[in-house]
Amino acid sequence: MTLADMVRSHAERTPHAPALLCDDRSLSFAELDASTNGLAAWLLGQGLEPGDRIAVQWPNAIEAVQLYFAAFKAGLVAVPINLRLKPNEIAWIVRNAGVTLGFAPPGLAEGLSLAGVRMVSDLPQIHGVAASALPVVTEDSPSLILYTSGSTGRPKGAVHTQRSLVATGDLCTRVFAGSLQALTARGLMVTPLMHASGLYVLLSSMRRGESCVLLRTFDPAAGLDAVERYGCTMTLVLPAMMQFIVEEQVRRPRNVGTLRVIFAGGDCVPVALQERVRDVMGVTMVEGLAQTETGPSIMNPTDAPRLGSLGVVSHPVEARVADAFGRDVAVGEPGELLVRSPALCRGYWNDPAATADALRDGWFHTGDLVTRDADGYYWFRGRLKEIIVRGGSNISPQEVEEVLYSHPEILEAGVVGLPHEVWGEIVAAVVALREGATVSEDDIREHARRLLADYKVPERIHFMPVLPKGPTGKVFRKALKDALLGAG
Repeated sequence: MTLADMVRSHAERTPHAPALLCDDRSLSFAELDASTNGLAAWLLGQGLEPGDRIAVQWPNAIEAVQLYFAAFKAGLVAVPINLRLKPNEIAWIVRNAGVTLGFAPPGLAEGLSLAGVRMVSDLPQIHGVAASALPVVTEDSPSLILYTSGSTGRPKGAVHTQRSLVATGDLCTRVFAGSLQALTARGLMVTPLMHASGLYVLLSSMRRGESCVLLRTFDPAAGLDAVERYGCTMTLVLPAMMQFIVEEQVRRPRNVGTLRVIFAGGDCVPVALQERVRDVMGVTMVEGLAQTETGPSIMNPTDAPRLGSLGVVSHPVEARVADAFGRDVAVGEPGELLVRSPALCRGYWNDPAATADALRDGWFHTGDLVTRDADGYYWFRGRLKEIIVRGGSNISPQEVEEVLYSHPEILEAGVVGLPHEVWGEIVAAVVALREGATVSEDDIREHARRLLADYKVPERIHFMPVLPKGPTGKVFRKALKDALLGAG
């Protein structure tokens, strides 16, 4: 199966069913199939050949999905551009990927134009192009280059093929459908389609032949309104987003009774947040692990979630926990998570050294430090490069953050290690408080001391109105550390 087959099969079986819903527009599966045939033919008529790269910098919209699937049908490689990137960052990606044509609506065209890319802002509407007029695209054809957030050094472009993206859709379908059972699924995309998490919602919807509701930009109020208006049954969020969604629901409750599950990934989800979502919205928040390079790999079962864990391995994914020499460690012992999956990317674009370092003997080295318990649940213990070593003892930033998030007055928290002449490193925390809160450093430290060993309690606590985040919405620990070091 190829990505085009997903749309074509549903266009034949349920042609009038809505595939995409955005604002007041909708597009049926038949319309999506026909419009992407025409757009694919137009792309090839611009002098592009299969394998060429096109850049897509578009908010969540029907046009963005059309561009993706037209590229897939034409055998081109789509290169999503994060809307938050600056012109110099866009220029680097464009040059690295060898992009020859760029797409962005008029208000967003500046970055790609400055990068020297020929720009298109208005998509042509071409009808009557048969699938047989388009080139044959194989399962191993490269189709998408997803650039990582690049929190350290330059971003890397994970190359996905038709095969790995179809497998991603299959994995998402198994995970999402298990919770929705026989219900008609209607996924809500609140994360950008330019990000892997948005892609997961889209591919799951296209694989199942169900509607996908696109939220143009993330806005907690608009997201809750969309659930109420369209009867959305599931969504996938980044934890940082969910903090604001649940606070908005407290301020102005909506009818979200159609929601059956909220999946969360991209960063660890504080247990306190999961409990708050359950109490406020009456819906289960399910944590899992999915990466740009691997697709969904580990997920909590919706019928037996274990709060605080990443969940269990999603079939047919394989996972191992290994030491620095690649040897499997015992149950309960920390090690690096290694993943082997049909959804795995085939490497990094134009970066053989990074590819060789990350992909070894078919296993992807995630850089995540985890433990696995006797029941097969995986627990996140931090990034290998972010572990704090205080006086020879390893401290997971995530563990300390979990405790801080359990304080009722703390909205966001980030923990880093700072150099110390005696201990090597000490624990430092940066927190953002809920509106109107007046909690002190001593109050927070005492709260942490009740739940953590003394050596894990933050020795420095700083307050910020909002914590800095990377392009994917994760709390940007490197920026926190740089700010604290600069502050002395």
